[in-house]
Amino acid sequence: MITPDVDQEIDLVAAPMEPWQVVVWNDPVNLMSYVVRVFRTYFGYTAERATQLMLQVHHEGHAIVATGPRETMEVHAQAMHDYGLWATIRKAPQ
Repeated sequence: MITPDVDQEIDLVAAPMEPWQVVVWNDPVNLMSYVVRVFRTYFGYTAERATQLMLQVHHEGHAIVATGPRETMEVHAQAMHDYGLWATIRKAPQ
């Protein structure tokens, strides 16, 4: 029977957690007040922050509304879809 060399050192390093972003895109369907309400209801943003993000979506075509682990951002993007908003995820720039 062969036994592993117990004296051998193993260097295990966890992969770094890369941040991802949820991007909400402008659309011709949803009212600005509705988008603000979604951001406040779902993310818990203040009225000022939700309005700021909505205006960024409206004027610039998109806004980053959340950043975090990929799996969490996928859940957030799906929630935005469930609210009728157009959202995608992408890797955060390093």
